Amino acid sequence: MPTTFGGPRVLLRRLREVMAQPTSPQDKLDRIVVLIASNMVAEVCSIYVQRDDKALELFATEGLNREAVHLTTMKAGEGLVGLIAKEAEALALSDAQSHPSFSYRPETGEEIYRSFLGVPILRAGATLGVLVVQNTATRTYTDEEMEALQTVSMVLAELIAQGGMQALAAPGLGAQTRPIHGKGVSLADGVGLGHVVLHEPRVVIKNLIAESPEAEVKRLEAAIGELRKTIDELIARGDVSHGGEHKEVLETFRMFAHDQGWLRRMREAVLSGLTAEAAVERVQSDTRARMLRQTDPYLRERLHDLEDLANRLLHILVGADLTISKDQLPDNAIIVARSMGPAALLDYDRSRLRGLVLEEGGPTSHVAIVARALGIPAVSEIENVTAQVEQGDAIIVDGASGEVQIRPQPDVENVYKEKARLRARRQEQYRKLRDEPAVTRDGQAIDLKLNAGLLVDLPHLEETGANGIGLFRTELQFMVAARMPTTAEQQALYKAALDMVGDKPVTFRTLDIGGDKILPYMRRVEEENPALGWRAIRIGLDRPGLLRAQLRALLRAGAGRELKIMFPMIATVDEFIRARTIVQRELAHIDRHDRDRPSGLSLGVMVEVPSLLFEIDEIAREADFLSVGSNDLMQFLFAADRENRLVADRFDPLSAGALRALKCIADAGHSAQCPVTVCGEMGGRPIEAMALIALGFRSLSMTASSVGPVKAMVLKLDASAAAGYVERLLRDVSGVATLRGALKAFAHDHDVPI
Repeated sequence: MPTTFGGPRVLLRRLREVMAQPTSPQDKLDRIVVLIASNMVAEVCSIYVQRDDKALELFATEGLNREAVHLTTMKAGEGLVGLIAKEAEALALSDAQSHPSFSYRPETGEEIYRSFLGVPILRAGATLGVLVVQNTATRTYTDEEMEALQTVSMVLAELIAQGGMQALAAPGLGAQTRPIHGKGVSLADGVGLGHVVLHEPRVVIKNLIAESPEAEVKRLEAAIGELRKTIDELIARGDVSHGGEHKEVLETFRMFAHDQGWLRRMREAVLSGLTAEAAVERVQSDTRARMLRQTDPYLRERLHDLEDLANRLLHILVGADLTISKDQLPDNAIIVARSMGPAALLDYDRSRLRGLVLEEGGPTSHVAIVARALGIPAVSEIENVTAQVEQGDAIIVDGASGEVQIRPQPDVENVYKEKARLRARRQEQYRKLRDEPAVTRDGQAIDLKLNAGLLVDLPHLEETGANGIGLFRTELQFMVAARMPTTAEQQALYKAALDMVGDKPVTFRTLDIGGDKILPYMRRVEEENPALGWRAIRIGLDRPGLLRAQLRALLRAGAGRELKIMFPMIATVDEFIRARTIVQRELAHIDRHDRDRPSGLSLGVMVEVPSLLFEIDEIAREADFLSVGSNDLMQFLFAADRENRLVADRFDPLSAGALRALKCIADAGHSAQCPVTVCGEMGGRPIEAMALIALGFRSLSMTASSVGPVKAMVLKLDASAAAGYVERLLRDVSGVATLRGALKAFAHDHDVPI
């Protein structure tokens, strides 16, 4: 069976001619197997297609019994065909029947064929089927023959996915056409129905077959040279803000861009008859299929690096932009991305966004905070989603449950449409409570405020009837900027925020950076445990110039007004006193320059480090107010990284230990007449908010979408009854992991909506 590189080139052109003919999909497949058998001088050529149930069905054959078409099937992993589909790797055998995975099917009449060559039909790493050639003679297939068949299978995959093969009778044609249900992590509540917009859209390859392989090799090498040059320039000038990339990511890109094995495989694919872009896609699809079957997390992470690099190379080859233009955004866009920074999400037209789906990013990431600020449902940790969707696919995002439905069936879509309608009616009921004071049944006024960080958050004050901003995250301005904001730029933002809220209070938190909040234009400090490292006030006290510039901007913006500033990550009373001293120096600077001071200035502390619990009485006497950062406080109390899915849900903030710690803070605030607010996620969930009120907290800060549900709970709650119930629980509890069930029972018995 001699094969030259000229063979596959001729075959590719003939395949294109067959697909252009106005015949049925089955007729096209029947002609394709004849063409391949003739070109490969094979006595058998067969195409198996993988169905939704993972079974492989014989769809077309030349050489085997035609009666076996649509009758012969292989279960997942069964037989040589099933093995190829499972491993996503080619298999060449001189004596197929001696292989332990060989499965004899008498209806096919294949018992006379000894030698076997099979390759997976892959697209975007998903197995669509298997392509097989066989001969009666016992022989060894060459590497060139395997390469030729793999090239044909790549073209066949594109033809199956894009050429109308979906009309074939058997169900399912792989991951790119069938419905997919994904379960991830909720980032922002809500239900969104729309169509996929890939944040970095994949190139749609229209020209698969090369007219001149030699010219295509030159195109490929020129594109690789341009890719290397771009990465080298970014690293050389240290511009790690470009696209939000960190230096170590670019260094990894450079390593892969010079990998000789990767480059050799692409050149070989071009020489077999593919265009340069088709060769890049074929090699990357093979790599993706193999690496998705790896269990090593490091290897799977390298897949993302290769995906990014291949995507860049494809965009260079076709001259396409890496991002979708704003005028191309559909009215019901759901953004799908591997990961995304907050600035990138803010670049999209909010009026057209219906949701966000990510492969990476936790509930406390800045893009999650921005999604909640924009009021769009968002879900993360949907594995490999960018490879499973196509631009324009129908998709549903359920931010409450963390579920994503890709290409949903009509009945599933109807269920979610009804869920969205019910949610809209419920939100309308909450809106009716907007002007009603949040007062419990026994007369306890609860101060409900909003968490914010961008000007886009502030109109929610009017929409929700909240009493002010309990937490303004100033670091978000730094996160979305391409460079360090100047003092004047910071002052403009803070003044605009104060102007927008009018006479309602705003509590500004100074920069909370470090840990998982790395500014793209600042040098990254390598730490063994960043969450417990150099972050927040620790950076501010070690780099007082940065803190002084921000405090100066805040004090100038608050001239003639009431101003509230709090410091994050305070671990000792001494740290607060040192920070307060810097504020006093800035006030003296204002006085020297005859500028107006704030009419009133309150300095507070974010209680989130457990050590402060053992100085809680002292800090309550020193500070003007306290604010509980429940997210970090719970993570540090339980030594459980909230971004680590293995332990994030292992401990409950409604456990006895956590509630006792919170009660300690509330009691200290009352004793020192120091106001205390809870501004972490606990304050925005009705059952947790009920527990906090029972512990003595009277001020809660939350996302805009949480105000309605929490206020509805407050209006039905008897705070004194809840306090007595929780006090008894904490006194009598023993060996119980969580009090959540008991609190739910109390709410149910007292008709409190949670």
